[in-house]
Amino acid sequence: MNFKIRSYQSELLDNENIPTDDLYQNLRELDFINRHLGGHSVVLDGIKYFEYLIQTKHSKENILSNNSENTKYLKNTLNSEKTKLTKISNKNNISNNSENIVIYEIGSGGGDNLRAVRSFLDKKKINHWLGGVDLKEDCIRFSESFEQSNSNIHFEMADYRLTTFPGGQPHIIFNSLFCHHFRDEDLVEMLRWMHKNAQIGFVIADLHRHPLAYYSIKWLTALFSKSYLVKNDAPLSVLRGFTRQEWEILLQKAGIKNYKIKWKWAFRWLILVEK
Repeated sequence: MNFKIRSYQSELLDNENIPTDDLYQNLRELDFINRHLGGHSVVLDGIKYFEYLIQTKHSKENILSNNSENTKYLKNTLNSEKTKLTKISNKNNISNNSENIVIYEIGSGGGDNLRAVRSFLDKKKINHWLGGVDLKEDCIRFSESFEQSNSNIHFEMADYRLTTFPGGQPHIIFNSLFCHHFRDEDLVEMLRWMHKNAQIGFVIADLHRHPLAYYSIKWLTALFSKSYLVKNDAPLSVLRGFTRQEWEILLQKAGIKNYKIKWKWAFRWLILVEK
């Protein structure tokens, strides 16, 4: 097994004609894996990172309307507050905001990441509008089965590049375990698209290609999974995952300079790009 080179072998989940019951079982198990192996927590770490930008977005708008002397003062103040608020965000503290924070997930799958984000924002009493987009109709139906008529999570079946953003231009765009489904050239296009369409920045959570990650998930899914999709795709997803150096190259090819790459348990990368 060669872990030095990223695999481009197609996953079963990428097939178009997956029986609905089989796909639903896969989505239920992915939800379980995300909850217990760090998938949701990595996404939430990304949302928390942008806390200071959410809190100070009005301050940025005010800076533009002030004269040059006040602008210089306010920029210095904002930079100081940015440092303070970054520390606060590490304590999971996110302040209230009277306007909706618009967050979109591309490749939303079964919607479990968005439900985790909603739960977090509800607890912090942050007003929000959440959107998810996915190519598979069954994924949209599965996601919508968890929602009430007055839900603030809205799903759209489309290629991510064709999403209509019915909630308005998102402050934050994120994806989780989505990027490894793409070849490098298509992934560079996605990075550029996310950078263009997010007001504040974007978050990516994906897999670290590593022998321990591969053999661990292969063993765990062989023992406990009831889904042939999960048993096949979970270890293959690791082989399609990334190293830190590969992420650096991809971001550079996309022309993105302001980024952070953080390693997270269990064998996940958290990519943070601030505009």
